[in-house]
Amino acid sequence: MKDSHEDALITTRRDFGRKSIQTLLTVSLLEHLCSSNLLAKEARLTTEKWLSQVNEIGLSMKDRQLKQTQWQTQVEDLLSNQIDLPELLKLIDFEAIAKNPKLMDNGARSHRPRMPKLQGGPERYVFGQQIFALRNGCSVVPHGHNNMATAFLILKGNFHGRHYDRVADEEKHMIIKPTIDSKFGPGQSSSISDEKDNVHWFKAEDEPAFIFNIHVFGVSPQSKKRTSRVYLDPFGEKLDDGLIRARLIDHDEAHKKFG
Repeated sequence: MKDSHEDALITTRRDFGRKSIQTLLTVSLLEHLCSSNLLAKEARLTTEKWLSQVNEIGLSMKDRQLKQTQWQTQVEDLLSNQIDLPELLKLIDFEAIAKNPKLMDNGARSHRPRMPKLQGGPERYVFGQQIFALRNGCSVVPHGHNNMATAFLILKGNFHGRHYDRVADEEKHMIIKPTIDSKFGPGQSSSISDEKDNVHWFKAEDEPAFIFNIHVFGVSPQSKKRTSRVYLDPFGEKLDDGLIRARLIDHDEAHKKFG
């Protein structure tokens, strides 16, 4: 005899399938979540409250009420612990993504879903969002950021994720130090800021693999650097204390070598 939890799980899968049967991506994603036992009995936060809190901490960081490292801790908690993946997926229009489902042979294809407007909420969120879709073996190539904080949540697939602290900038190099070298699966998150784990690199180990990303620009008002990515080769000269002198490279070389 099925217990109430099993009945609820079956009902959730049927309802989801009926609403999205025309979108193979959505269906396969739900199947993956179910098989991974990632469907909880109920969401910890409603999608409306979750969106409000993500926006609130982003504003607090930009207003300097939160340190960038504090934002990282809180946004990772909101991504990994405060909302269940099926609830988050309700915010994302996968049918729109499926209109252009082709995966790139190199690097990641970026989709930009629109978050719903909340009644009584802000006209515009302080954060932007996108979804990266990757083939097996392709990467969100190694890069750092200027004047930006961003966070990743794995939606589907498995990744080899690496982070590095940005210790110093040179004319043609960046001095970095490895901080994270780990496997990332669905529901796991990480983040970067100008202050911590500024360089990251995620390589897909399944296909298709999807990452949800949120980003906040202009987090270091004192910085004279334009908000941008900074591509580099992390396999550089090894220095003392685990440091690496990584050569700065451009977009094309980064994707040719690591994409």
